[in-house]
Amino acid sequence: MNLNASELGAKIGKRFYNVSLAIEQSTLPKATQDLVMLRVSQINGCGFCVDYHSKDAAAAGETAVRLSLVAAWRESTVFTEAERAALALGEEGTRLADAHLGVSDETWAQVRKHYDEDQIAALVYLVAMINAANRLGVIARTKGGSYEPGMFAGMSS
Repeated sequence: MNLNASELGAKIGKRFYNVSLAIEQSTLPKATQDLVMLRVSQINGCGFCVDYHSKDAAAAGETAVRLSLVAAWRESTVFTEAERAALALGEEGTRLADAHLGVSDETWAQVRKHYDEDQIAALVYLVAMINAANRLGVIARTKGGSYEPGMFAGMSS
């Protein structure tokens, strides 16, 4: 199903994209955004979003090692403390339905240690938006493999 094929779907999609664009333009480091979106997409099983965010991150210069290890970031040495805090928030904010009690005090402490208020706002909205995007992709059965970096650049209004 192509959610953008109808007038209403395209209208909503454009607004959704513009919220994501505002987050992208925040001071939250782009590499951190890419890693969090990739990890959350992996957890949610959205093939299209994993394809999208891994290719965008690679196009932006992210290394193959870090992209490969994001699924096992806790057992890896290639992520900064700040990135680890963001990945923890992304995972805890995603696993709400898995009997998780939300974001732990320890994770919040780490996030506050590494990010300012604007960056934290961007990070929280990023986690919410990528979870929503993953759900759209899974519900609409959008498969991974066809994404080309930059292909949605014309969606903003």
